[in-house]
Amino acid sequence: MPAERARTTTLDAGITAIDTEFLRPLHDASHLIVENGRAAFVDTGSNDSVPMLLDALRQKDIDIADVDFVFLTHIHLDHAGGAGLLMQQLPNARCVLHPRGAPHMVNPEKLIKGTQAVYGVEETHRLYGEIRPIDERRVVVVEDGQWLDFAGRDMQALFTEGHARHHYCLNDPASRGVFSGDNFGISYREFDTASGEFIYPSSTPASFDPPEAHKSVDRIMGCNPQQVYLTHYSRVTDLDRLATDMHECIDAFAQMALDAGDEDDRGAALTASMYDFLSSRLFEHGYEGDRDAIWPLLEVDVTLNAAGLVSWLKRQ
Repeated sequence: MPAERARTTTLDAGITAIDTEFLRPLHDASHLIVENGRAAFVDTGSNDSVPMLLDALRQKDIDIADVDFVFLTHIHLDHAGGAGLLMQQLPNARCVLHPRGAPHMVNPEKLIKGTQAVYGVEETHRLYGEIRPIDERRVVVVEDGQWLDFAGRDMQALFTEGHARHHYCLNDPASRGVFSGDNFGISYREFDTASGEFIYPSSTPASFDPPEAHKSVDRIMGCNPQQVYLTHYSRVTDLDRLATDMHECIDAFAQMALDAGDEDDRGAALTASMYDFLSSRLFEHGYEGDRDAIWPLLEVDVTLNAAGLVSWLKRQ
């Protein structure tokens, strides 16, 4: 596999954010944790991201044999699409999965079909390539609240629904942080202002659940973290304010779905109303960029969030 130079950001407590370069720079992060000469990854990006993850190991002078864990917060392919390929490069790593997600990484056929239902066959292949299965002998299926020993560093899996029923967050007391996957929302660094970070929920298909999303935010905050490490994108710190923003946005998303009107036009109506809602909040937050610059950064999330809300309405 050819080496590619990874864009990395060194944080604290042995944590490095790796830009997986999925879709665009600073959209999707994997986090590398180094403890006592051993290493672990949290989320992986896609197959195309794997060379960056391996280069991050080289930058930290960590051998591939010294990686103990690949933690997958959930199995959506922007988080886990490259996990099978990565595991093939890491001879001693075990992949830590929620019990609802584990079977689909061992046999990814249904996962691929579900992704194709959202993106289409050609776009799924373009984005993710061939999804490699993970040997079930190398899978650790965690229980809710279970602690894992990573080179003497205790880490706890906390089941958090809302974004997906197969989602867990990773409580890391050593960093006073939580690796949140998508259950503490999305916060792109391009939207940071003098007021701090900007955040909003990810309500993507197909199992978004507003009451569970509220519970997940509360459970993350119940760890009393000083920082949360998002996959989109990396560390945020003003957590009391951001948690309040998340709760407000979850309620607003649900209400705009209920107000979306006729089923035939619901997706388009939700996409438009969500973009207007988030754009307005951005300018209230002090964003000084051009309005035309917002849409390219929000387009994927707004479109998928609208589809997730349509799916939620159909289940009611």
